[in-house]
Amino acid sequence: MKIEVLGMGCAKCKKLAAVAAQAVQELGVEAEIVKVEAVKEIMKYNVLSTPGLVVDGQLKAAGRVPSLDEVKGFVKQAQGA
Repeated sequence: MKIEVLGMGCAKCKKLAAVAAQAVQELGVEAEIVKVEAVKEIMKYNVLSTPGLVVDGQLKAAGRVPSLDEVKGFVKQAQGA
């Protein structure tokens, strides 16, 4: 599983990366968490406001930091659970 955190390194982007890492750890899931800071890459997902969260190529949230439970739900959904 690949989880991408879209953003330029702002405080919210860092918070989202931490929430994603915590969700993966608590669920015991193997996942690669990647920070995407290149504007061209972020724009591929039509994200106008960061941070953004992408799980296995699908944009799940943009412009906000989803809760830990939300991120866990996105991860479980990507697993087909």
